Parts: sequence; structure tokens; C-alpha cells
Amino acid sequence: MLILVSMHRLAGKVALVTGAGSGIGEGIARAFVAEGAVVFVGDLDDERGRRVAESLGGSGHYVSLDVREEAQWIAVVDAIVTSAGRLDAVVNNAGITGFEGTVARHDPEHATLADWRAVMATNLDGTFLGCKHAIRSMRAGGEGSIINISSRSGLVGIPAAAAYAASKAAVRNHTKTVALYCAEQGWAIRCN
Repeated sequence: MLILVSMHRLAGKVALVTGAGSGIGEGIARAFVAEGAVVFVGDLDDERGRRVAESLGGSGHYVSLDVREEAQWIAVVDAIVTSAGRLDAVVNNAGITGFEGTVARHDPEHATLADWRAVMATNLDGTFLGCKHAIRSMRAGGEGSIINISSRSGLVGIPAAAAYAASKAAVRNHTKTVALYCAEQGWAIRCN
């Protein structure tokens, strides 16, 4: 007797990938769709985000999301659960280096507080909010997967990118905290 098993590891799963309008996020979204998932492409750049979602065919959907804004997280997660019935995975990928469109110095001595806060708001606050609202949506079913994108910079630091390195180190630690919290609650909600 021949038993056919789906080779798509994410068949039937619903995922939200932030910062998916380009780069690593776009790659993650494409890989998830290739594995059978329905992917909500979250991005701040509507044009790029829509382009990626459309290129994913019927498995891709665009949602405008500024990860720094809790009200947007609430609206997006609720809309996904309403339209798709659930949210199985959240990939907190959206991030900035602080160098976007600027020549300002980002070393520990010369970085401005405004530049520091801008990086932290996207990289760390965005990840915190993503975890918070992923847990909220996954808690009812007691399972899910939260994936936070960090960097080797969170381990070794970068003298010329103080805020970026600090934010990625904080993401690593917050990931451990979320994983332990979910385990203490008895939920099969992973955070990696």
C-alpha cells in the first residue's frame, strides 16, 4: 500500500512575515509559500509589499503594517484571524540599521538619541509587539510559532552601529523570555 505524504511542511498554515516587501523578509515569505503556507506580507512600503504579495499568487496577501504601532498590530492580527481563521506563525523580521538615507555616525559616542530611539522602535519595540500579539492570537489554540530575526551583531557588537547591535542583542534575550513564558503557561507556542 502506497501512502502519499505532503512534502509541504507548512501546508495549511497561516503566517505573517513583517518587513516582507524586500530582502530577508521577502525570502522568508517565498520560502513559506513554497512549503505550502498562506503568507500575509507585512510591510511599511505599500508598493513593494503589494508587489511581493501579488507575486506569491493566491497564497500571498498584503497587509500594511508599521511594526512600531500597537494599534496597527492589533488591527492586522485581528484581520488575519478573521479572514484566515487563525494565525500559526509570526516572523518578526522588520528591522533597520539606522543608516537608511543618512550619513550620520552611529558609534557609541556620536549617535544621537533620536537615531538610537528610531532603531530601537523598529527592531526591539516591533519585535515586542509582534510577540505580544502573536501570543494573544495563538493562545486560544495553545500552539504556534514566533520567529524573531536577530543578527550576529547581537552577539559581538558593532562599533559603528551601536543601536543596531544593542537592539539585536535585546531581541535575542526577549526571544528566550517569550519562549520561557509560553512554556510556563503550558502552551506549545515556540519562540525562536
